[in-house]
Amino acid sequence: MYKLMLVEDDAKLAQLVVDYLQEYEFTVDVVERGDTALARFQQSQPDIVVLDLMLPGLDGMLVCRQIRNVSQVPLVILTAREDTFDEVSGLEQGADDYINKPVQPRVLLARLRALLRRRAEPAQTPQTAQSITAARELAFGVLSIAKSDRVVRWRGQTMVLTSPEFKLLLLLAESAGTVLSRNDILKAMRGIEFDGIDRSIDNTISRLRQKFDDGAAARIKTVWGEGYLFSPSAWE
Repeated sequence: MYKLMLVEDDAKLAQLVVDYLQEYEFTVDVVERGDTALARFQQSQPDIVVLDLMLPGLDGMLVCRQIRNVSQVPLVILTAREDTFDEVSGLEQGADDYINKPVQPRVLLARLRALLRRRAEPAQTPQTAQSITAARELAFGVLSIAKSDRVVRWRGQTMVLTSPEFKLLLLLAESAGTVLSRNDILKAMRGIEFDGIDRSIDNTISRLRQKFDDGAAARIKTVWGEGYLFSPSAWE
């Protein structure tokens, strides 16, 4: 059984989620206020969190940030907005996924299982000290990415990246010279399929280009009809 903490003040929706998920492999702890969520989280230590954004007491974005400051537990945001504002903001605060309201229980269950599968992936086979060091840092000319402490340096400066920006940059860099589709990226980062509508990857690419002065899209290339390509030689 997995322990899920649901932070949601809509009693009807919360009961719907509880009734559905308890038929599967979840026990659900419902928290109705944002200002009590962190204390409950630290007390119950759930395996995964589902978090509404519009909460009494404390905004859901702040709750997300509080939880991320103490844990990397999988976290899904619920949003009632149809544009990408909540999606982008939530991912920047460290959420792993988002789901639009009204919530479809089957979709929620599938997303939760995908995140938990990613978390449970077995560790890689032990490596030599030299190969571990090489695997922990990537270097392309004036760009270096230290995976162990999530530090990115470019032209001698430490870059300030959000969690989604770092994850996407690392994913592209690890596949340097290979085109990754939006579907490839979403499956690797969030364990979901591209639905043809989701623009979160495009938005994150745009922010990375701005931060790395890539206005000509030479470093992170758009391959029309296919996806994105990290060009290793363009970082020299």
